[in-house]
Amino acid sequence: MTYNRCGKSGLQLPAVSLGLWHNFGSVDNFENGRSIIHNAFDKGITHFDLANNYGPLPGSAEENFGRILKQDFTGHLRDELIISTKAGYTMWPGPYGDWGSRKYLVSSLDQSLRRMQLEYVDIFYSHRPDPATPIEETMGALHSIVQQGKALYVGLSNYTAEQTKVAVEILKSLGTPCLIHQPKYSMFERWIEGGLLDVLEANGVGCIPFSPLAQGLLTDRYLNGIPAGSRASKPTGFLQEGEVTPERIEKVKKLNVLAQQRGQSLAQMALAWILKDKRITTVLIGASSVAQLDNNLDTLKNTAFTKEELDAIEAILK
Repeated sequence: MTYNRCGKSGLQLPAVSLGLWHNFGSVDNFENGRSIIHNAFDKGITHFDLANNYGPLPGSAEENFGRILKQDFTGHLRDELIISTKAGYTMWPGPYGDWGSRKYLVSSLDQSLRRMQLEYVDIFYSHRPDPATPIEETMGALHSIVQQGKALYVGLSNYTAEQTKVAVEILKSLGTPCLIHQPKYSMFERWIEGGLLDVLEANGVGCIPFSPLAQGLLTDRYLNGIPAGSRASKPTGFLQEGEVTPERIEKVKKLNVLAQQRGQSLAQMALAWILKDKRITTVLIGASSVAQLDNNLDTLKNTAFTKEELDAIEAILK
């Protein structure tokens, strides 16, 4: 495993991190999730990313992860893990279970710590900006969470470049610097190239893109339609059937040919394409099996691109 420094902090993160957004909830096979987490750690993945609402059911991914930690990561092993969670999306009904108030962020993290049976998380994120709450309140809550010892670092997710700039300045003035930003980024979703990456670089903030494979679209899984059991075939999946368009599949097929010429799977090339930018600290992947995880980890054998390859990718994506 390669480890990269996160922005200008003292923290190093593995080039590939494991997200528990899918496949680790109460509707999923517990032992399968457990074996994926074991294998990830054995291969050098030290960073595991969660959120309060991951499941389904909401909260169940944290509960399952907590069970695995208690059973298998005993003694000093907690000190070898970077565990992150978030709050910002709907977690429970009523006025205090959503968005970015101090009330919600603090109580949600307390619930997350109980579910995971932890004293602290390494990184706690504001999962999305709240248009109705002053950003000073949200950032103040992140700062006080660190002061209380419930998190070592704080981060932002889904904030625009301008929102990030303001948030980073507030956190800096409070004495709790922003460690990392988690945006959606892939070959098909490139908004962060329009300013966010520059803001992060200028302020020494790390970057951990999520959905780097466009929910599985940037793999060889959909080359011949929507297979049974895939994310697009499930009602609970975030990849909607309508996103698997003929135009998209045509691009995917061309990218797949290019990946084969590089001696990689399409997924490996898509991950390497993100990691080529040195402003990216780590890429956040999901996994439904140990074999899929291992395939994604083989990305690290070849993360270099020639100018011709990059030009060919741009031509396909346009």
